[in-house]
Amino acid sequence: MYNPTVARLTYRALLGRRRALILFALPALLILIAAAVRAFNGADDQVAADVLGGFALATMVPLIGVIAGTGAIGPEIDDGSIVYLLSKPVKRPEIIFTKLIVAIAVTMVFSAVPTLIAGFVLNGNGQQVAVAYTVAALVASIAYSALFLLLGTVSRHAVVIGLVYALVWETLFGSLIEGARTLSVQQWALALAEKVTGDSLISSDVSLPTAVTLLAAVTVGATWFAGRKLRTLTLAGEE
Repeated sequence: MYNPTVARLTYRALLGRRRALILFALPALLILIAAAVRAFNGADDQVAADVLGGFALATMVPLIGVIAGTGAIGPEIDDGSIVYLLSKPVKRPEIIFTKLIVAIAVTMVFSAVPTLIAGFVLNGNGQQVAVAYTVAALVASIAYSALFLLLGTVSRHAVVIGLVYALVWETLFGSLIEGARTLSVQQWALALAEKVTGDSLISSDVSLPTAVTLLAAVTVGATWFAGRKLRTLTLAGEE
């Protein structure tokens, strides 16, 4: 199911100069904020949780997911270059699966790794805060990548829709409206972070079994639907 050629082309597209600048900018900003907070506030477990939860998980991870997920396939569909890939003897579900793996890998590297570093900078992983939010970033990376890859296959405005979801639904509605929290990838990921810390420092409005079920359902469902959507794309001259 994994195609090295498709993966290489996707990595090259995602890590091009323009996207790479954005991908590096967000983690650098997180680490800079962590260093500044530590310098002015000292090591504080609650402050560390607030920074990692408020910026890393709530903002950085979904934004990187948007860039990686939509960028893995959206530009190829928009400019028509996807036809060259579809004309090759490669199964379309294989294309989707490979692009998903690449999007997940990129999102994890640029979100989970900086989250771990920032956590150690903030409080030296006191009460397992750094590890907890790193785990949350890892699992959220999988769901976001699948969700935004699907958006890239169904809409030419995938980036805009993804940004609205990440910044409005996840960050605004997800934090203010109780009912919306159940349908938030951020809250699902927080359920795993809460399990790691084992105390009230991190809390989620979604139970762990529900969170795991929803994370799996969204990832599998979005991947399946993206593969189905790609099958409906036809090449010029195809009947």
